[in-house]
Parts: sequence; structure tokens; C-alpha cells
Amino acid sequence: MSDRKKIVALCGPTAVGKTEYAIGLAREFNGEIVSCDSMQLYKYMDIGSAKPSADELKAARHHLVDEIDPRERFSAAEYEKLATAVINDILGRDRLPIIAGGTGLYLNSLIYEMDFSAPPEDDCLRASLYAIAENEGPDALFERLKSVDPAAAERIHPNNVKKVVRAIESAESGIRIADFSEVNRKRTMWDVILMCLVRDREELYDRINRRVDILIDRGLVDEVRRLTEMGLDASDISMKGIGYKEIIGYLNGEYDLDEAVRLVKRNTRHYAKRQLTWFRRYDDMKYFNASEYPSDRLCLEDMISWLRKEL
Repeated sequence: MSDRKKIVALCGPTAVGKTEYAIGLAREFNGEIVSCDSMQLYKYMDIGSAKPSADELKAARHHLVDEIDPRERFSAAEYEKLATAVINDILGRDRLPIIAGGTGLYLNSLIYEMDFSAPPEDDCLRASLYAIAENEGPDALFERLKSVDPAAAERIHPNNVKKVVRAIESAESGIRIADFSEVNRKRTMWDVILMCLVRDREELYDRINRRVDILIDRGLVDEVRRLTEMGLDASDISMKGIGYKEIIGYLNGEYDLDEAVRLVKRNTRHYAKRQLTWFRRYDDMKYFNASEYPSDRLCLEDMISWLRKEL
């Protein structure tokens, strides 16, 4: 039997209800929540990222929320370093780390040994490429590879984001690398218990649409306007997130607000679909479909009962 310490990862698509469930798990298992959300990390981006409310932050201790200035560069490699330090600190205090979020690349960095290095060293380019994969999907990134290095595109699978990124970096620097060795080994410092919260598609899409309306009512447009007044624009990685890039287009006069809202809803639904595709790659993922329960409370109770056996 492994003597590695166990941690929990609760993932799922956007708007599925991860925050409520993560808080329930934290309160039941003496845990602390480590955000695995690429947008909630940023300061000043509260509405569009759907950060936990003040009451939710009080209900359970959260980490890696409101940590990074959106004008700074940030990458999955940096997330891995920050999250690892936080997780080990939580374990050192005999509490349970509960990774909660929907950013697949960040989750991957905590489960597998990922090599983020590649010549030439261009953190900005690399961050922008991973942002394309996260926000627009691996296919969009792969199309870029096909345009700059068709030969590499013949060798590399479109879903192998790491290889695609490294190939683009090399090609755009004028260097074509014949092949890259892939690192698939799991990290050995923890045993990660993987859980995924899902809902039936119709219910999830309805939740997404309603949440976008709520974000608009809460002042998303004003939030984006304030960020642009701070000097941020569509070229910044932080502003490429869904909800921000579409509102920037509205503020720039590219379309009206109704169209911006339609785009946010559509792009969020597409993103949720890509998230689910990503999570299905994990063979040891345990799924809980909240749509199959009379209430979220009963689904959470079932989740708690299952997790108690795994810990």
C-alpha cells in the first residue's frame, strides 16, 4: 500500500456547481480548497471569473484566488509551482487539500510530470499558446501548427497540446525539431483522487446561460471597462478569457451588447464541452451526475460517502 499522502481533485465544466460541492467536501473532511481556475487567480477580475462570494470564502479556506496581477505574465508552469507549495503546506498541517476547478492544463500539471521547457525561451509566446488551447480548444492550436510546420503536424496528434506548443515555438523561431519525447509519468509525491461533477447537457447549458445573464447584471461590462482603463487590452493573456474578450469587442464597437452576451454564452457552452472532453482522458476519474439526484444535497452526500471510502 502506498504511503503517499492523498489529495482530492474535484473538477468539472464551468457553471456545474463545483464551488458549492468543494465547500461541502472541505467542511466534511477538514479540508482547504486550492483553486484550479486560470481566471480566478487574477486580481480585479471578480465578476467574469465567477469567483467565490465573500460568504463562500468564509465557509472554507481558499487558496490561489486573487493572487496575480492581470498585467503580469502567468503560465501553467508557474501555477504548478504555486499549487505544489500550497498543497504541501496544507498537508503539513494535517488538513486535506481539495483541488477545485475546471482548467484541465493546470490539473494536468499537478498529476503528471510535465516538461514546460522548450527552446527558445519565450514565456509570453508559450503562455499565449496554452491560452489558445484552453480558451479556443486544441484544434485551433493545431491549425496554427499546420500553418507554420506542416511536417510536424503530420507527426503530432492534435490533442497532444504540449507537443503542439513546443513545435510551434520551435517553428516560429526558425528551428524545426524532428521530434519531442513525451512525459506521461505520474507525479509520485501524492495520490490524487479524481472526481468530476457533471450534469445533463440541457441542464448545464441552461445554468451557463443563466449565469452569464447574472454576470452581466452584476456589472461585467463595468469590470472590463475598469480593466482596460488599467492598461489591459485584448493582447493580454488575462483578457483572453471567455467573458472578457467578448466584452472588449463590445467596448471597441465591434458589435452591440446583445451580440456580446450571445457570444459569451455560446463560447462558454463550447468551452464546457472541451472541458468534459479533457476530463474524459483520465481513466481513474469518478463521475457524479448531479442531474440524476433529486437535489444537490443528496448528490453531495453520495460524493462524501464514496470519498470517505477512498481516503
